Amino acid sequence: MRESPTITRALGVTDYEETWRAMQRFTAGRDGGTADELWITEHPPVYTVGVAGRSQHLPRFDNGIPVVRTDRGGQITYHGPGQAVIYTLLDLRRHDLTVRALVRLLEHAVVEYLDGEGIQAHGDAARPGVYVGEAKIAALGLRVRNGCCYHGLAFNVEPDLTAFEVIDPCGYPGLAVTSARKLGIMASFPSIAEALADHLRRRLDS
Repeated sequence: MRESPTITRALGVTDYEETWRAMQRFTAGRDGGTADELWITEHPPVYTVGVAGRSQHLPRFDNGIPVVRTDRGGQITYHGPGQAVIYTLLDLRRHDLTVRALVRLLEHAVVEYLDGEGIQAHGDAARPGVYVGEAKIAALGLRVRNGCCYHGLAFNVEPDLTAFEVIDPCGYPGLAVTSARKLGIMASFPSIAEALADHLRRRLDS
């Protein structure tokens, strides 16, 4: 066990932009002794677009959901009620992790959780995230500054999946999206979010 185990904070429902700015401040202000943290949250409906985001993937019509350009990697995705977002505020050097290795760790934690629920899932080296069959259940996006990262993963517990239909999720036209509820996982939102964070924390602190 590491001397400074990862701290988990359950934030409840938070505004996306306010939480993003808080992650930036946390990362800018941390030093070698700052403990790593996982922030569990849920956002009101919002589309977020990564630094490589292309206009052709944006909403095809205005459905009233705001679009925010942010500083994570990747293309466009949707956040909203019923989606568990776990932000990973980590010192990668402390864990001897590259960005690619962290992506794999995040994917494996989700796959491990789903396996415990009797659901076979997998990552995809060409398309970061976690899939059940061809349908995506968890999206990933990260930002690294001075060896420390923020942003993280979004896991679909029971969001409005129709919100994905007007975009190209993660930049892939026609990409199917699924959720825990659609797969028959009926545990409560908080218990699913906490279980995912537990899987992540165990991998990080081992």
